[in-house]
Amino acid sequence: MNVYDFDNTIYKGDSTADFYLFCLKRHKKMLLLTPSLLNGTLKHYAFGSISKTRMKENMYRFLTKIELERDLADFWRTHRKNIKPWYLINQKSSDVVISASPEFLLRPICKSLGIKTLIASKVDPKTGVYDGENVHGAEKVRLFNELIGGEIDRFYSDSESDRPLAEISRKAFMVKGNKITEWVL
Repeated sequence: MNVYDFDNTIYKGDSTADFYLFCLKRHKKMLLLTPSLLNGTLKHYAFGSISKTRMKENMYRFLTKIELERDLADFWRTHRKNIKPWYLINQKSSDVVISASPEFLLRPICKSLGIKTLIASKVDPKTGVYDGENVHGAEKVRLFNELIGGEIDRFYSDSESDRPLAEISRKAFMVKGNKITEWVL
């Protein structure tokens, strides 16, 4: 089976950031959360006093200010074009996507693309609160082994943070834009 990271791998850009900005253009009331967002980001990146999961929960509070079903449908209608052509050419029915992005965000596009297996961060789409940890780094390996298991034939990612998955794969590839190179482990 082939396993793919999503953002900046098969999707051009960061889907969570793109969805946030898409919603911000529609729902100006999200601006009220800016001080809290900046505070959480500073606490994580500058001081390390909160985890990445808690920082993201703080950001996902914007979900309380939007119309999720409508916004998701409209977002993927306009952003589906960001799925990279190389992926569409090579796609298989057995593909697995593992991403730190929220499951509720990726589920519609995966379904549309025919990707049956998605492992992503479980974030309550109404409150932004995580059920578990952010699916990142070694957490991806843990969840892959727990939920799927087996051998990964080919793994694709844009990020060194995915080295743990690359290390358990027969072959791993680094994706930069549309350029794919073998990952030197």
